[in-house]
Amino acid sequence: MAGPLSGIRIVEFAGIGPGPFCGMMLADHGAEVIRIDRASGGRGGSTPLSTKDVLARGRKSIAINLKSAEGVALARKLCAGADGIVEGFRPGVMERLGLGPDELFKDNPKLVYGRMTGWGQTGTYAQAAGHDINYIALAGALAHFGRKGEKPTPPINMVGDFGGGGMMLAFGMSSALLNVARGGEGQVIDCAMTDGTAALMGMIHGMKNIGVWSEEQGANMLDTAAPFYDTYETSDGKFVSIGSIEPQFYAELRRLAGLEDDADFDAQHDRSKWPERKDRLTALFKTKSRDEWDAIMEHTDVCYAPVLTMSEAAKHPHNVARETFIEVAGDMQPAPAPRYSGTQNAKPAAAPMPGDDSDEILQTLGIDDAGRAALRDAGTIA
Repeated sequence: MAGPLSGIRIVEFAGIGPGPFCGMMLADHGAEVIRIDRASGGRGGSTPLSTKDVLARGRKSIAINLKSAEGVALARKLCAGADGIVEGFRPGVMERLGLGPDELFKDNPKLVYGRMTGWGQTGTYAQAAGHDINYIALAGALAHFGRKGEKPTPPINMVGDFGGGGMMLAFGMSSALLNVARGGEGQVIDCAMTDGTAALMGMIHGMKNIGVWSEEQGANMLDTAAPFYDTYETSDGKFVSIGSIEPQFYAELRRLAGLEDDADFDAQHDRSKWPERKDRLTALFKTKSRDEWDAIMEHTDVCYAPVLTMSEAAKHPHNVARETFIEVAGDMQPAPAPRYSGTQNAKPAAAPMPGDDSDEILQTLGIDDAGRAALRDAGTIA
């Protein structure tokens, strides 16, 4: 196995969204991730079962009936030999199954127990249902995504599920595993998407604290108020992005846009001029196609990039040169990130279907052919 987490074993209790993303991150970086799928054949939620599921790549799968005492005992045996687990159930579910921290720490006091929820294990919302849009709303982030005069726009589910959720849990798991490697004991990681999203807003809170960020939507430099930090439509109905914040980059934007000698674009941070300048840039960018603007502004210090779809991004020369996207079982997927100078992440394997690796995993637990057959006959595994 390749990657800096090689030799680490994680047991992931199947779920949707941020938990699987955490499992993908750990697997991408070398950990052996064993996913416990449902013996009924599903993973929960509305995610379709498919080997094309990017979030489920790089795993081994065992399908266990956790509603049976035998299934719970088997799951405990797996966790006893693991370095960490990842679960994303509502608070109390794992305890009711007999798989809560108190039970698993008896078997394995060095276990890192990762818990992924929207609201956290405690708090007035802890038992309520929710999704990304709700978590980022309560965390004070969603109110700041959108243009002036328009309703808040969810940034798909990047911020809560993946930035404040799965990525935060992967960081927490890695930190706690490092602590164990240095002689510490196992512990529970209470990863709430509300907490993680709030942490992602750290810079914005800092800007508000020093008086340079308004809570009014669409009124700040980074939330579409500034003409030099926005997207613009081109003549062919596509879009480009401009991020010319620093004065030298703004000067380059003016030069390449033919506005170098236009006094109306002096005093970059004169907010009274921003609406008029935005109108002029909107009209200007519509005079050329996206390809024509690429020819003028790519590879310059304008801070420019074309706005690409997923399919277009996979074909862009920069991403091709870096192999940012890779082919897995015939499908294009994002490559593992980040990269390391001393270890190389292996190319991920396609997502397994539930139970694909049941026999192999049971063999590692010392369960022979007869024992596996008995478990299968009893409906404990599938």
